[in-house]
Amino acid sequence: MAIVYDTYQREAPARLPLLNVADADRVLAWRGGKAVSAAQFLAQVRAVATLLPAAAAAVNLCEDRYAFLVAFCAIVLRGQTNLLPSSRAPQAVDEVMSAYPGCYALGDLNLSVAPPGYRQLPPLDTLSIEAMEAHDAWPLISADHVVAIGYTSGSTGTPSANRKTWGSFHASNAGNLAMLHAVVGERFDVVATVPPQHMYGMELSVVMPLLGDVGVHAGRPFFPADVAAALASVPAPRVLVTTPVHLRALVDSGIALPPIAAMVSATAPMPVELATAAEQRFGAPLQEVFGSTETCVFASRRPTVDEDWLLYDGVTLHPQPDGTMVDAPQLSAPIGLADIVSLSDGGRRFRLRGRHADMLEIAGKRASLADLTRRLLAIPGVLDGVVIQLADGDTLGVHRIAALAVAPGLDEHTILDALRTAIDPVFLPRPLRLVDALPRNETGKLPRADLLALLGHHHG
Repeated sequence: MAIVYDTYQREAPARLPLLNVADADRVLAWRGGKAVSAAQFLAQVRAVATLLPAAAAAVNLCEDRYAFLVAFCAIVLRGQTNLLPSSRAPQAVDEVMSAYPGCYALGDLNLSVAPPGYRQLPPLDTLSIEAMEAHDAWPLISADHVVAIGYTSGSTGTPSANRKTWGSFHASNAGNLAMLHAVVGERFDVVATVPPQHMYGMELSVVMPLLGDVGVHAGRPFFPADVAAALASVPAPRVLVTTPVHLRALVDSGIALPPIAAMVSATAPMPVELATAAEQRFGAPLQEVFGSTETCVFASRRPTVDEDWLLYDGVTLHPQPDGTMVDAPQLSAPIGLADIVSLSDGGRRFRLRGRHADMLEIAGKRASLADLTRRLLAIPGVLDGVVIQLADGDTLGVHRIAALAVAPGLDEHTILDALRTAIDPVFLPRPLRLVDALPRNETGKLPRADLLALLGHHHG
């Protein structure tokens, strides 16, 4: 059910469906090799909702994607809000719970170290799954209800909270569905390697199955063989929702995948070389989507074909000296991003020029952290790496540049010598540290605090 609003505040109706009810028998999820209908899903949601305590909010810690879906909707049915920490690490969970006194945590696992007020879902197979035939029994949710509060990854600093209403999810989902309908068709099934707590995973593997004619695999496969098995367990046409880190592992593994109709990637820039290799390897187009926790997805492109991004319907960008204001159907007011863009095609397309915070100027010379990282990764033998700027400046106020690299068989001097041929010497990273692995989180992002810890100092 695709609903598009030109202006969210003015056009959104008072109450919106919790899920697409065009067909009560439609397959909403695949779990344990078995199809779960929309009616069966809703019956389990209602059963879980009756077990939840009275509270304003709950931290949704479910690992299984289907359990997450059930818990998400049960929490919403109770008029509560899903709290989505940037990770399930105890410290991240505790920080979120301390900001919402009286909240509780809900999960599907028996945790040895559980947060305060933790409640474990009962085995879902033991709950009633009697079919519901009366369409007037399908729930409606206030468009203004804050159904989720998502937290940024911390890749640029301290995670920040972002409130999402059910009306805003309806509006952003319309753009995602339209993009995939144009590539795949009306009906498809999704396998996702990203966690549902992350906003990208939330949009493509939680909201989309609820509101579109889309089924989702219950798991979150990580290793290439697990991804292949998950894809084989759902029918064609199949869509793989993933990240550059997971996609590179799939390409490098040499594993064969069942036929897929499309791949979708986000969370980090997609190198054209990797996109080309993935399309050739798996015989499917790769769509890269652009968005943030603050805005949700609002543009897409096929990187093997287009450098420019195509905005979703109803989205307009307003370039600023220090970033870009985004106006979209899912936003009640424009939101500013640090991305520097240039518009084309009458404002329907844009090209990313960098992030304001990534732009460097030293001795009158300019560069960007993203470009420096790209050049580091282009060095033969460098498997992974990142360039960052430290917050501590020298006596002239110039901030040092540092780098971490995963490069078995190479030493720091070899890498620096290679960088000297590609970048201006004033931008050479010092220190450059070799590490066994970068501290990437579940979506492949690099929290700044973890990078600084790995560099062995505590400058912010």
